[in-house]
Amino acid sequence: MKKVFFASVFLVILVISSNAQIVYPVNNESQADVKVYLVNNERQADLCVYTVNKDNQTGKNDGKWFFDYYESQAQKKIYFVDYENKADLKIYFVDYEYQAGWKNKSKFYILQ
Repeated sequence: MKKVFFASVFLVILVISSNAQIVYPVNNESQADVKVYLVNNERQADLCVYTVNKDNQTGKNDGKWFFDYYESQAQKKIYFVDYENKADLKIYFVDYEYQAGWKNKSKFYILQ
């Protein structure tokens, strides 16, 4: 019984400490936790995002995102806006994991 309790506590801590790297894109702005705008180049971005293939490959708010199929499993719901001035966060998708990360650290709190 104690093993099950400690395993449950460990899992809760693990999920909380992963800092919102499992995301789910929503269809309505009102459903989103964060509104994002996709920029054309890395210099314009607040965050460079690398998309990972499995949820256990995400980092701790370091730009490695996993797009989940289920809204209930996502840590943040995002909505892609059409205009930069409506966004909470500007992102740029990168091709390599080492390129992921914050360019504007003042926006770091948005995904915590």
